[in-house]
Amino acid sequence: MSDDQFKNVLSHAKEYGFVFPSSEIYDGLSAVYDYGPNGVELKRNIRDYWWHAMTRLHQNIVGLDAAIFMHPATWKASGHVDAFNDPLIDNKDSKKRYRADVLIEDYTEKLEQKVQKEIKKARKRFGDDFDEAQFVSTHPRVVKYRKQQKEILQRMVKSLENNDLADVKALIEELDIADPVSGSKNWTDVKQFNLMFGTKLGASAENATDLFLRPETAQGIFVNFLNVQKTMRLKIPFGIAQTGKAFRNEIVARQFIFRMREFEQMEMQFFVRPGTQMEWFEKWKEIRLKWHKSLGFGDEYYRFHDHEKLAHYADAATDIEFKFPFGFKELEGIHSRTDFDLSQHEKYSGKKMQYFDPEINERYTPYVIETSIGLDRMFLAVFSAALQDETLPDGSTRVVMKIPAILAPTKVAVLPLLKKDGLPEIARQIIDNLKWDFKVQYDEKDAIGRRYRRQDAVGTPYCVTVDHQTKDDDTVTVRDRDTMEQIRIPIAELQQHIAGKFDLRNWLNL
Repeated sequence: MSDDQFKNVLSHAKEYGFVFPSSEIYDGLSAVYDYGPNGVELKRNIRDYWWHAMTRLHQNIVGLDAAIFMHPATWKASGHVDAFNDPLIDNKDSKKRYRADVLIEDYTEKLEQKVQKEIKKARKRFGDDFDEAQFVSTHPRVVKYRKQQKEILQRMVKSLENNDLADVKALIEELDIADPVSGSKNWTDVKQFNLMFGTKLGASAENATDLFLRPETAQGIFVNFLNVQKTMRLKIPFGIAQTGKAFRNEIVARQFIFRMREFEQMEMQFFVRPGTQMEWFEKWKEIRLKWHKSLGFGDEYYRFHDHEKLAHYADAATDIEFKFPFGFKELEGIHSRTDFDLSQHEKYSGKKMQYFDPEINERYTPYVIETSIGLDRMFLAVFSAALQDETLPDGSTRVVMKIPAILAPTKVAVLPLLKKDGLPEIARQIIDNLKWDFKVQYDEKDAIGRRYRRQDAVGTPYCVTVDHQTKDDDTVTVRDRDTMEQIRIPIAELQQHIAGKFDLRNWLNL
């Protein structure tokens, strides 16, 4: 997808009430956004789709809603005070600020794009006889690109782990990486930048306690591990799921809602017996990828990316990356966090954080598998993949949001053909019946074709049209957004017909 198409995503999001710049009348606030009427519905539906899949389909996963404010010792124990940093670099000419590791990773992504271009050409040339695995392992250019990728990332990881920021800058210079905005290669030294927002708790400044806005939701789960386990009488393996706001003072908060300073996470921490973590790590990779693919965007939108650099708490980590308009980027992280978090909180709090396992008659500190997805990123993934310009068989065009029906902000639009002859009254009776089960919208303005286009542009899956035949035989026309096909059904069967389209069994029963 080109830059122009990404601009279409931004303009469409605002024009149709999905996302607005925050405080826009005061010229906005960098990397902070508000969700409009359609956006808040789409966001809620994504959250609910995740929550159903995580908690209702797993008897051993329960929910939690921990506070944003936490005792400051929490962040010392978790390592955020000392290690929650990103490498910052400035361009002296453009005055733009970047994450040094992202500049390097973007360079390696361009190498990967060259690899994919070679693969695409070969597949076209050899057709059904194409052996991709053999081609990737033997083609000289592909082998060279992949080797370069690996060497660059390994060097970057080693330098960051050793806090050798001079070598990170040297690597940027050796790769001849330029400022994406200005093309300048005049870089400052690399510095570490802590991402947490500080705040105060207290009635007066002199007696206030220094706090942090939480940079992640996971720690609220860990400090409540025993509360949840004991009150719900849970046996390992079990999980605790949570959605909520987190805050990071990002160095570079660009690309719309992909990277923001105030964002929402959907996380699940799954507690397992030590020694079984790799088995569960692989299992959760499979479960989560199936969840993403259940939305129907196609396999080509997803790939796994194993971490070269592991976080201080992890013994394995991978990302599910999504093909955003600006390339493949992280959508969800799946990490094996070992027993680091519970052990650290036990150490700093002086409270036992262990579990007694009756099956093996042993007490231990559980290991943790984490699945963590950004709700705002998921919103952008759905929005950008759904927004399409279509050329129709008659040569005309339409802008359509092919949002998965289960996530669509409005499920049904009810449209009287005319604003007279009793048709609006029938339409409103239909809405009164459907509104208990679905988000329904009434629209009577403009010609019916223009109303269809308007509903296409906001992703409404079904339009119900009330016309003069409705008065004769109590039937209505149901139009499908994606196919534009229309069928005639009795009003009495309408609720059941539509309900089948949004039955979670048909979406999540993979």
